[in-house]
Amino acid sequence: MDKIYDVIILGAGPAGLAAGLYAGRARLDTLVIEKGKDGGQIAITDEIENYPGQMVDEKESGPSLIARMTKQVEKFGAARVSDTITSVELEGDVKVLKSAKNEYRAKVVIVATGAFPKPIGCENEAKFMGKGISFCATCDASFFEDFEVFVVGGGDSAVEEAMYLTKFARKVTIIHRRDELRAAKSIQEKAFKNPKLHFMWDSVVQSVDGDELLSKMVVKNVKTGELTTVEADPDDGLFGLFGFIGYNPNSKLFEGMLDMEGGYIKTDENMHTNIPGVFAAGDIRVKSLRQVVTAAADGAIAAMQAEKYINA
Repeated sequence: MDKIYDVIILGAGPAGLAAGLYAGRARLDTLVIEKGKDGGQIAITDEIENYPGQMVDEKESGPSLIARMTKQVEKFGAARVSDTITSVELEGDVKVLKSAKNEYRAKVVIVATGAFPKPIGCENEAKFMGKGISFCATCDASFFEDFEVFVVGGGDSAVEEAMYLTKFARKVTIIHRRDELRAAKSIQEKAFKNPKLHFMWDSVVQSVDGDELLSKMVVKNVKTGELTTVEADPDDGLFGLFGFIGYNPNSKLFEGMLDMEGGYIKTDENMHTNIPGVFAAGDIRVKSLRQVVTAAADGAIAAMQAEKYINA
């Protein structure tokens, strides 16, 4: 492909779509490349409550919010391609992104490929994602008000999220494959003092089940092999299962080119990476909060910085 775009945005989650919206409004010749469905993680989120300006008189889901974002991007003229990029050349004035069949060129690349929670690894997990299984306490805690909740993990984030969930759930149980937490001692001390927090040691979730919603799981003791079946209280009909065992940033394509920390791309506050003309936005970058609102903000900043770079 001989055409050289002003901006290519890789990824169509909230960060990529926000970048596409702002780049399009700035009259930049923009291409958004996404290999799957728009939306990233929130495409599988059944209900959203904490995005400013969302619908409040009717249920707002991840897909409904993303559908409106996608429509806005189309309105302002960004081109769209469904493709899987397999290699990139980011140095120089013209950046090159290659797939199995095509080659795309641009003056600027905005990386918005996201990061996805590591799966719990239990049988039937995919069936209950968004239907009892969640990977974001900030997003979904309120849906489990006065219900029983289980948290898989033992590191800082798992224990902190479990304590956050105690503000909503009537009981929170941490399921950890070891006999002690990996979280910082200061965090552990707070956790052990919390009367709503309980623990299942040396355990992993082997399988989950239920009708439409998660209501049953089998937990295995890794030392004894003993299986324990956990079922929802009949009056509840479901329970929550949150996974906090880490994230997998989609950054492999950029290894050895972009500066990273734990697989996440390093940027400054204006989304600049270490390569001129290459920006990163959203969950793929090193940051303290991974939410739709912060991803969208990143995308907007990246697009505006891209415009300044092109016009410099």
